[in-house]
Amino acid sequence: MARSLCPGARLRKPCCLQCDKYKTGVIDGPACNSLCVTETLYFGKCLSTKPSNQMYLGIWDNLPGVVKCQMEQKLHLDFGTELEPRKEIVLFDKPTRGTTVQKFKEMVYSLFKAKLGDQGNLSELVNLILTVADGDKDGQVSLGEAKSAWALLQLNEFLLMVILQDKEHTPKLMGFCGDLYVTESVDHASLYGLSLPWAMERFVPSGLSSSMGQLFAPAWPRKAKIAIGLLEFVEDVFHGPYGNFLMCDTSARTLGYNSRYDLKMLDMRKIVPETNLKELIKDRHCESDLDCVYGTDCRTSCDQSTMKCTSEVIQPNLAKACQLLKDYLLHGAPSEIREELEKQLYSCIALKVTAHQMEMEHSLILNNLKTLLWKKISYTNDS
Repeated sequence: MARSLCPGARLRKPCCLQCDKYKTGVIDGPACNSLCVTETLYFGKCLSTKPSNQMYLGIWDNLPGVVKCQMEQKLHLDFGTELEPRKEIVLFDKPTRGTTVQKFKEMVYSLFKAKLGDQGNLSELVNLILTVADGDKDGQVSLGEAKSAWALLQLNEFLLMVILQDKEHTPKLMGFCGDLYVTESVDHASLYGLSLPWAMERFVPSGLSSSMGQLFAPAWPRKAKIAIGLLEFVEDVFHGPYGNFLMCDTSARTLGYNSRYDLKMLDMRKIVPETNLKELIKDRHCESDLDCVYGTDCRTSCDQSTMKCTSEVIQPNLAKACQLLKDYLLHGAPSEIREELEKQLYSCIALKVTAHQMEMEHSLILNNLKTLLWKKISYTNDS
């Protein structure tokens, strides 16, 4: 029997663990009262792609949003599953009572050092986290707020959302309660404007799925604007202020866009710190390169002399983005730029991390693509 993508949808509050913990004083956060007391945080359409990660369209105090929470966490360090090791049930057991703010800051700093590497500005990020954790903005972080923040910081998506909170293509964080969090709404929850249910997607060939998507996709100038947004997001995560993040699932279902056709990232769970991924994958036993894959797109190679995975990811983020955009942009492209666009996209897809002067080539290709697209749409209403 197939598992429901939204097993929590049968419940009045799909993520009910948070309310039990909130009412006993274990956790706190700006969304807790609305979720558990006034009941002004409503769950709507299910957007989940996996049963263990619940995602719903929602309304919070009359504002549309996307509600995300974890249902069935298990401890996984296996690259066929999850990078984020989580317990079967989130106990919200850290920090413990009596932990000072200074000690909590040290905990967060150590976590960031493990995830992001020894960046020189990690103290700034710690202070930023404390500002976010102070949900009621009273100038103090309560123990309940600290427990919620600590649980959320185990999630790569939440960490990246905080790091990129001022960037255009990252959904804004509206609030949280425990490890449930609410982000701004995205009008169209797929790059194509159409998304197949996860259970059906497994049985539809990728070519057919892409052809079906083109029927519901926006007009070409609007697709070009969305594509520019994806290229800008690649810039945001490529050597950002706290290191490089790797996009390990660049599929159409992880991207969305708003009513102005600005790209918004819908699902960033498989965008992971490069330092974190390298540390976990290196020395992993392998028989072939197929054993050295995280998500769908982060691949390293299997060293046949040692039968261990190497740590260097083969394909950069930009190449993966261009692979996704190839059919999306070439379908319906204006004839006067189609040949040049195709040439640039294939040059982009051919990028390798190990290539000589990769960073310079990366910047050149990215800027050329953005310039080509902007020139074509700059005098239209879609710009």
